[in-house]
Amino acid sequence: MRKTLIAVVLAGYSAFTWASFDVVALGTQGGLSGDNLTSYLIRTEGDARYIALDAGSTLPGIAKGIEKGSFPDVTPEKAAPLTPQGYIFREQINAYFISHPHLDHVAGLILGSPDDKKKTIYTLADSANTLHNHYFNWKSWPNFSDAGNGERLGTYRINSPRVGQTFTLGVTPMRGVIYPLSHNGTASSMLLISARGESFAYFGDTGADAVERSKNLDAIWRVLGPLIQQKALKGMIIETSYDDAQPDNKLLGHLTPKLLLSELTQLEKYSGGTGSLKDLPIVISHIKPTLVAGKDPQALIQQQLTAGNSLGVKFMFMQQGDKAVF
Repeated sequence: MRKTLIAVVLAGYSAFTWASFDVVALGTQGGLSGDNLTSYLIRTEGDARYIALDAGSTLPGIAKGIEKGSFPDVTPEKAAPLTPQGYIFREQINAYFISHPHLDHVAGLILGSPDDKKKTIYTLADSANTLHNHYFNWKSWPNFSDAGNGERLGTYRINSPRVGQTFTLGVTPMRGVIYPLSHNGTASSMLLISARGESFAYFGDTGADAVERSKNLDAIWRVLGPLIQQKALKGMIIETSYDDAQPDNKLLGHLTPKLLLSELTQLEKYSGGTGSLKDLPIVISHIKPTLVAGKDPQALIQQQLTAGNSLGVKFMFMQQGDKAVF
């Protein structure tokens, strides 16, 4: 068994010497392959309970994480009578955050629902309506939620906290605040997670403010800037779906390296100015696979981000099943 552990060294960025958040990548891509769609697990160090950040591919991602040694605390003996994969899925995922209800962010939640246990799903009110009316409706899938059409099986309690309001994430020590994102007309969102005075930001799908004609990212940068100044933001996960060759009219509410770097330049202004983002860990997610022969989207995006990285941030490319410590 190959153990993959990405240790994020925050020297020069964090004022603390211990890590606060464990993150496991269950899915890192934004389409095509149904077994590697956007989903991450996060927990505070020392706690066994995870929050799932989106749920594109849950069970396949857990299987890959077990293969890579990213769940060392779960043994067959501990998991019995479940498999280790089943134990992590049912017992260690304590609640879900769904940034928006596109299929590549909810497929694992929907497909795994018959074998899940009672949990809370946190999401925007618009996304909650989509889950009730278009997925858990006894037409697309049985209604495993607590509202909507037909018999309500009640596995999931769908909770829509008010935007900007702090709430507890399941029964974990973590708290969250949801902020809106602009995604080509779809209501998407970012979750700011906090625990023990430290924070981590998870972004659902988003376009750049200039392309989307929005101020949503600017509003978020104004929130994150002071946290960076206080050395309290441990890292973030944000999408870069396409390389810079993708024209604006075909982005469909997504980012490219050039657009992300432009947005991060705005964040730098709110974080104390030049050099304030140095060594900030940023996990790049939701890279779109391609059917074009000989093209490697991740390698191209990584090359373009590296070439334009005058900010000095620490770009990371987690693979499915990888664990990172922030």
